[in-house]
Amino acid sequence: MALKLRNGIFLAPFHPVDEDPTLCIQRDLELIEHLDRLGYDEAWIGEHHSAGYEIIASPELFIAAAAERTRRIRLGTGVVSLPYHNPLMVADRIIQLDHQTKGRVMFGVGPGLLPSDAFQLGIDPSTQRDRMVEAIEVILKLFAGERVTAKTDWFNLVDATCQLRPFTWPHPEICVASSVTPSGGKLAGRHGFGMLCVAATQMGGYDALGINWKIANDVAARHGKTMDPDRLRLVGPVHIAETREKAFENIKFGFDKWQGYFSGISAVAGRQAMESQTIDDLIKQNVIVVGTPDDAIAQIRRLQAKQGEFGCFLQLAHNWADFEATKKSYELWQRHVTPAINGANAARATAFDWARDNKERFIGAAISAAMQTIQKHQDEEAGKTPKAAE
Repeated sequence: MALKLRNGIFLAPFHPVDEDPTLCIQRDLELIEHLDRLGYDEAWIGEHHSAGYEIIASPELFIAAAAERTRRIRLGTGVVSLPYHNPLMVADRIIQLDHQTKGRVMFGVGPGLLPSDAFQLGIDPSTQRDRMVEAIEVILKLFAGERVTAKTDWFNLVDATCQLRPFTWPHPEICVASSVTPSGGKLAGRHGFGMLCVAATQMGGYDALGINWKIANDVAARHGKTMDPDRLRLVGPVHIAETREKAFENIKFGFDKWQGYFSGISAVAGRQAMESQTIDDLIKQNVIVVGTPDDAIAQIRRLQAKQGEFGCFLQLAHNWADFEATKKSYELWQRHVTPAINGANAARATAFDWARDNKERFIGAAISAAMQTIQKHQDEEAGKTPKAAE
């Protein structure tokens, strides 16, 4: 049986530097509430510390607030940049969130995306991927209730353990960021983690999809594990409206500012293709979707043809349109894209076709029954047959 594709968003978030940051964060929370009402499955919240545009520094703080405002949507760190944090502190925060959300939290991890973040912390970018691996190895032991003594060139733990055990057994779902390099796939395969493909529709990221998934599966096999495609998530930018013309009109609100952000900072993995190309070029290359639900469906089919089955598509939150048009785009996805991809209306379509194809027989029988009832009444009134007891 084919996997049912889940819906979600990846909220970096992106906010222009000419807007009030307090209102931006409040609007992000309102968006998560909106998605929860619509029935979206997941929302992943980013961690960034520089460049002024992606203004959530602590996804854990945001998730704690969002969890109190929502009922069912799962909330993930997208991602915790492990080299920036002591592993014990990370483990403690995620376990606490696991309890506060009663199991709705997901733990996304990565090495850190923005080079400017690492430079502010005095971290050599060449060390980040190795540090990510060192950190997650320790965090897994802490999740399991072990006491850990470990000293590296960037953290020191002495007989450390977590006071709480996870609410989710054995621990919240762990997902590792993967873009172009094989490091995410190798780590996911070693431990059986999910994968968060943050550049799935970009040039390099799209080309690397199958390669990194194969790497993950090969490494998993060597460690006696199996990769689960249901825990594979692909990320891509989308804005849809009732017509293509309306979608293009909508994104005049903020697309140029968003693209200008990528042009104004050093390109990083998964973002190079965004810098200087036109909207039309990006659409033709399938990097972004601006159009109708049918265009979004075509993008999903393209990704499925490239990758095979995967568990969740995450729309990259971007504020290309104003807030009302943005919420409408997410609503249109849930109304039209989700049911088309998952075949939610297959039984309804079969029922409709059956009723239409047999219309003459059904209507004929109904008309005949009605005529018989009329004739029976007329016969009763004429005294030809005894009336039924009243």
